[in-house]
Amino acid sequence: MTQATQSSQRGIQLSEAALRQVKLLQEKQGGKDLCLRVGVRQGGCSGMSYLMDFEDPSKITANDDVFDYDGFKIVCDRKSLLYLYGLMLDYSDAMIGGGFQFTNPNASQTCGCGKSFGV
Repeated sequence: MTQATQSSQRGIQLSEAALRQVKLLQEKQGGKDLCLRVGVRQGGCSGMSYLMDFEDPSKITANDDVFDYDGFKIVCDRKSLLYLYGLMLDYSDAMIGGGFQFTNPNASQTCGCGKSFGV
């Protein structure tokens, strides 16, 4: 495994509610050592869409930034981080509008569902 950048200043912010939820999902995935990869791709109704998935830490590369939350790691490739720096990931269990919410200071527009954005 190539050592990635460990950043004490977190380019991706995670609320307490989101941290609880991702740790719960991590447990259900069966891997306490899994990290959460966050990124972007072309597509979605506003031009770019968010990606989020668990990944084995062995897939972390030198082109990734790693943000540590008391042992839980969020990984983001540097190209995606250009669009996501300062992102706040939150979670709500509300019946309407619940789930993960992305607050991206770099987005000039977002879609109604909140899963895509434009810059």
